[in-house]
Amino acid sequence: MVAYNYPMIDPKLLRNDQDRLRRAQEIRGESAELIDELIAADESRRAAIAEYEALRAAQKEFGRSVAQASAETRPALLAEAKDLAEAVKGAEAATKACEETFEEKLAMLPNPVYEDVPRGGEDDFAVLETIGVPRDFAAEGFEARDHLELGEMLGAIDMTRGAKVSGSRFYFLTGVGALLELALTQYAVSRALAWGFTPMIVPSLVKPSAMEGTGFLGQAAVDVYHLPADDLYLVGTSEVALAAYHSDEILDGEQLPLRYMGYSPCYRREAGSYGKDTRGIFRVHWFDKVEMFVYCRPEDSPAQHQALLEFEKEFLTSLGIPFQVLEVAAGDLGLSAARKYDCYGWVPSQARYREVTSTSDCTEFQSRRLNIRARYADGIGPVATLNGTLCAMTRMIIMILENHQNPDGSVTVPAVLRPYLGDRELLTPTSVG
Repeated sequence: MVAYNYPMIDPKLLRNDQDRLRRAQEIRGESAELIDELIAADESRRAAIAEYEALRAAQKEFGRSVAQASAETRPALLAEAKDLAEAVKGAEAATKACEETFEEKLAMLPNPVYEDVPRGGEDDFAVLETIGVPRDFAAEGFEARDHLELGEMLGAIDMTRGAKVSGSRFYFLTGVGALLELALTQYAVSRALAWGFTPMIVPSLVKPSAMEGTGFLGQAAVDVYHLPADDLYLVGTSEVALAAYHSDEILDGEQLPLRYMGYSPCYRREAGSYGKDTRGIFRVHWFDKVEMFVYCRPEDSPAQHQALLEFEKEFLTSLGIPFQVLEVAAGDLGLSAARKYDCYGWVPSQARYREVTSTSDCTEFQSRRLNIRARYADGIGPVATLNGTLCAMTRMIIMILENHQNPDGSVTVPAVLRPYLGDRELLTPTSVG
């Protein structure tokens, strides 16, 4: 358990607005009993602290009495001082135990969601808009191939050797497949630069404090790779490193918002996906990703969240991918998100939309756990953090291959990617990377 020296939630909520926390739990479909347990733990903690501080004060005062005592009375006072020291030691241990109990329960508490977030679970999302029109392949006179068949025809994807070398859900991107990822990376970076993001290549191995601080060792821990010998974690998203980048710092409020774009490999066990999406590169244990991350004033986080969503929409539109924008239901939110939007791209071979990007408003949740604050004109206060996927490479490659395929198995390169592929307009089954 990581020790936090800054409250993980606003203490005012726990002591003065408990009903809001209960409502937030109910909206998520979680038990509100945790709030009652937290209140009781907080009261016990504060009582233990008060008892310890009172005994410490008494010990200091008694120490002065011993120093001024006569030789005749000092032995008795010293014995009494020993008993008092034992009481202080016991109170200190009790205080530590109460604080650990409180922190353990507090670490279980998800970020309070916005009250207008849709209720329900994974299937209760709200479709906010549909952008673009899926191609009618039947009207064009052929049946759409799936991305793996196309990838193998193009010499772009090798799942067989991926499994041979690393096991199931691993792959090689070869020839034009590798070039396509590199082109997507360069294009994503160029767009992020134009939007005012600072590019960063971030570590994929992080300390437990970074994982805990961003909320990835709670309900999401089952999907995390841990290296016990080093006590380091492989990140499932560069959000972790970007959030922890300013941990234990006080930022300049005048410089907010800070916008970072991180690039890194991402690793996920996909522990709960046995039997799901086993064909191709949709659900894999490793992929590369370009991620957007923002630090801002708490009151600015809703506007920043909308901005991240607009960047994702612009990116998908520029690649000619039909997609839908969804607001995720509260019961499907991760520990740290107060609101989340997903973009689902159209997959012709499956005749349905599948997730390709997401963006979350984490409000003050991560910054409080990571001890990140800012100095404002009226004093030091909290900051909000937000994250948004710009380009998860494997899934974006799926979208390009399937949506831009031709009857002969070739794939038309989106115009915006051509400058990064030597002005190549077409990927053909005979292409050589």
